Amino acid sequence: MKNFINYSILLLIVSGLFSSCGAHKKQIAAMQADLDASNVTLDKYGKTINDYTTRLSACDQETERLKGLLNSAKGNLDLREEQIQDLKDQIQDIRGQRDKQVEQVGDLTVLSQSASENIKETLSQLENKDEYIQILQNAKSKADSVNLALAVNLQSVLVDGIRDQDIEVKVDKTVVFVNLSDKMLYQSGSSTLTPRAGEVLSKIAQIIQSRPGLEVMVEGYTDNVPMRSSCISDNWDLSVKRSTSVVRALQNNYGIDPNRLIAAGRGEYNALASNATAEGRSTNRRTRIIILPKLDEFYDLLNPNNVPD
Repeated sequence: MKNFINYSILLLIVSGLFSSCGAHKKQIAAMQADLDASNVTLDKYGKTINDYTTRLSACDQETERLKGLLNSAKGNLDLREEQIQDLKDQIQDIRGQRDKQVEQVGDLTVLSQSASENIKETLSQLENKDEYIQILQNAKSKADSVNLALAVNLQSVLVDGIRDQDIEVKVDKTVVFVNLSDKMLYQSGSSTLTPRAGEVLSKIAQIIQSRPGLEVMVEGYTDNVPMRSSCISDNWDLSVKRSTSVVRALQNNYGIDPNRLIAAGRGEYNALASNATAEGRSTNRRTRIIILPKLDEFYDLLNPNNVPD
């Protein structure tokens, strides 16, 4: 009896174990199914991530390309802005040159007013001599036109590279003259020309060559400080030697006909400023190149036989 009870108990235990194993198998199968479904979903998400990763890489590449284009566009914009500024500066320079030229013409017009006033006064005294008045008017018009054109040309060719205080162009009655400082033309205390003198004289020679009907007088001036050396006797001698140096250069270096050239020395006289100061002495040490009509041609202008009908 006791064995039967033990056997029954053992049978119940085995039955319970078999029932428990069946339940576990079902749970394992369900979990396997969930795992498989999760793996499928995971693969799907993995493909999606790979797709997004590829798209992100493409976006990064496109971003870099656009950055390159933007930097290039910025560089082009900076270049265009520099070019625009350069053009603005050029326009400003051109306007300045235009205004300066207008001012120079205005100055030359003022300079010629003195000569015009003198001739007008003469004409008023001869108002009863109509024929002679016509002669003077023709002479005045021709002389003024020649002098104005000559002065404008001299101003334009001499202004480049030369300081204003070293050179001056003026119109005085029937002539045009150019004042040149001694430091620009000569070595200190001598009549030897400097290399810079050649730059200026070559420009003046061009104008002289283009007008064969004009004569050229070169006048040398000094200050009142006594000058004496083995080669120079006094200021008279120095002024003559300096003007002669310029005349020789115009003849030998630039082919000006010597028949058209006149050399003169004025020494320390006819000063423009007081010799009491260094500035005044510097002003007085100068060379003046006078461009004037030939006397015979000038008098021909006044010949009654040349009056137009």
